[in-house]
Amino acid sequence: MLTELRKQPVVDRTGVRSRAIRRRLPNPLPGIVLTLFVLFFVLPVLWLVLAATKTDDQLVHDNPLSFGSLRALRANWDALTAYQGSAIFQWLGNSALYSFVALVITLLVAVPAGYALALTEFRGRRVLLVATLVVMLMPNATLVVPLFLEINTVHLVGSMWSIILPYAFYPFGVYLAYIYFNTALPRELLDAARLDGCSEFGVFRRIALPLATPVVALVGFFSFVANWTNYFLPYVLLPSSDQFPVQVGATVMIVPVDWDMGG
Repeated sequence: MLTELRKQPVVDRTGVRSRAIRRRLPNPLPGIVLTLFVLFFVLPVLWLVLAATKTDDQLVHDNPLSFGSLRALRANWDALTAYQGSAIFQWLGNSALYSFVALVITLLVAVPAGYALALTEFRGRRVLLVATLVVMLMPNATLVVPLFLEINTVHLVGSMWSIILPYAFYPFGVYLAYIYFNTALPRELLDAARLDGCSEFGVFRRIALPLATPVVALVGFFSFVANWTNYFLPYVLLPSSDQFPVQVGATVMIVPVDWDMGG
């Protein structure tokens, strides 16, 4: 009996346990990478918030991530709101007006256009889809001069529509809606509605649109952010500082220009 036990191979379970422990331990690399990315993006925002609590001298000499004082914060706030007779609030209102009105027009146009490109057949459909993709790939700065010439032709330069109408032209939203309707919407459901006598507009309004709430929200979000952060177009098309959105007005505060409020 002892001889047979001696002949059996000895299993080294140390290596098996080590491998099992290594499998149970989490890999620290993803956490380290995510932490670095968070620090990279959060630190500038944190510095911006803390900078509002400092005087000019403290901004230059103090620790960038240190808190200044509530007195300096109040003084900076008073200086901001006193600039050109509280122009900052008017600029914020202009940004909200331009962005929200353009957003409504974008949703009324882009979502039905994406549905039509995805689920209907008409002459020129492929050309229109290719043109949407080409315009989507063009940098916004390349369209400023043609837009200026076009808007100047219809005598809209200097009006709020000179900003809202170009904002409402959002080919990325059309393409996003096209991708959703072309891939995520069950065709059998739409065909069943058509067989029940529903018109194409009725199919879109009663079936497709309620199911497309996620893509409508996504198009709206991207459109609003793009409208709110647009700088170059309103800088070119708006001659009066009382019409500026906040991104152009903030630039005027940093680099003062001789603008007259009201014209």
